[in-house]
Amino acid sequence: MVESEAQGRLPGIAPVSVVDIGSNSIRLVVYEGLSRSPAILFNEKVLCGLGRGIALTGRMDEQAVERALAALHRFRALSVQARARTMYVLATAAARESQNGPDFIRQAEEILGQPVRVLTGEEEAKFSALGIISGFFHADGIAGDLGGGSLELIDIEGKAFGKGVTLPLGGLRLSEYSGNSIDKARVFARKQVRRAAELLKAGAGRTFYAVGGTWRNIAKLHMEMRQYPLHMMQGYEVPLDEALRFLEEVIQSRDSKNPAFAAVSKSRRALLPFGAVAMKEVLEVMRPARVCFSAQGVREGYLYSLLSSQEQANDPLLTAADELAILRARSPEHARELAEWTGRMMPFFGIEETEEESRYRQAACLLADISWRAHPDYRGLQALNIIAHSSFIGITHPGRAYIALTNYYRFEGLRDDGATGPLATIATPHFLDRAKLLGGLLRVVYLFSASMPGVVGNLAFRTSDKPDLDLEFVVPHPYHDFAGERLEGRLQQLAKLTGKRLTFVFE
Repeated sequence: MVESEAQGRLPGIAPVSVVDIGSNSIRLVVYEGLSRSPAILFNEKVLCGLGRGIALTGRMDEQAVERALAALHRFRALSVQARARTMYVLATAAARESQNGPDFIRQAEEILGQPVRVLTGEEEAKFSALGIISGFFHADGIAGDLGGGSLELIDIEGKAFGKGVTLPLGGLRLSEYSGNSIDKARVFARKQVRRAAELLKAGAGRTFYAVGGTWRNIAKLHMEMRQYPLHMMQGYEVPLDEALRFLEEVIQSRDSKNPAFAAVSKSRRALLPFGAVAMKEVLEVMRPARVCFSAQGVREGYLYSLLSSQEQANDPLLTAADELAILRARSPEHARELAEWTGRMMPFFGIEETEEESRYRQAACLLADISWRAHPDYRGLQALNIIAHSSFIGITHPGRAYIALTNYYRFEGLRDDGATGPLATIATPHFLDRAKLLGGLLRVVYLFSASMPGVVGNLAFRTSDKPDLDLEFVVPHPYHDFAGERLEGRLQQLAKLTGKRLTFVFE
């Protein structure tokens, strides 16, 4: 067995690392490989605060520089230890704008043994846009990437994006410009946001994609206060009016003793009000329908830019689901057969899928056997937890709940219980019904396949011409020996769920 397979990783790909030198934090992320849906092998950040003081002195703080250089020594060692064959190093506003930036970059390159790419503001916006494009299905709106030193804004529609705008509204910079005064921060932010008014107003009624650590921590706080059951940042959405109310609450609660604030690290809390000010001013001008938070940003957008056009065109959700099937299912080919077969069977139950719904159904089928190694009593729960908590991209939270619940029902039966309750609130009634239907279909067809390929494609539903039946499940005669009480029971469960009169026909 090769090393990558022994470690539970896909063969044939090599890890890559990205060092992101930001104005507030420096981060190392080691990815499993350069792929459409890269899994993270290692992730570490150090809050150095390189951007602190630049607004007043024009220079990065010397102590922050020392901390950053020490972190880079560690990051190089970690990258080597993680077997990363390639390292990419990106630097943003602090290194770009400070007087001592060039000297810092020279030292960083000596430590890392790699060139450092200092991004312009326009390049930051571009790679943020690519991060959104890589992580969302048909993105449509404006992305805002808030760092410690700057805010990048850019319009995105599908795979196209416009020219980015950079504003000096990073959390650190805003707090320093305002002398740590919220009132002054509002005035300054409002003035700066007006410069991007034409761009922002084009996003009215669309989506604002929020990128950056401070904004992700605002989302984390919102989840905690709402007691939201799925702590998954990617794709977390908040309607505009609720977002505006909550941002004002964050702005006004600088000294809050609310225990929900414990969800945010102490080092991040001081910048939350200023991050909230920046977002609120943007939203007031843009008036989007919703705010959607993204775990994908400049790093992921940069890696996406390195892929071929063919790889970029691949669906990230289906790519990741197929990779999990390869790693965990008894037969990935059988999982693919299910994805094709269920698509053909859905119309018999009156289902016309959208493109997005079809993607989710296919992903659910690809993931339908990933928990088979668990004890039979826990396969459903393990499937639910793995899917709900995996770092999938290209998926909404209701879609994630749909896929997870489908595979719970596939193992545990078409009923709700304590395990399904939290996700059922996220799935929406539409996806909850769809999950039970798909789970019911899988419960029937798995009794023929024994989780192996070659059988599923030969089975089919058809409309019955008998007055006392709606659908017949047609089974070729060579599979007659599969008949039995358990199979009949599963078919009648499906009949009860759908309200259709069903029977087996062997021919």
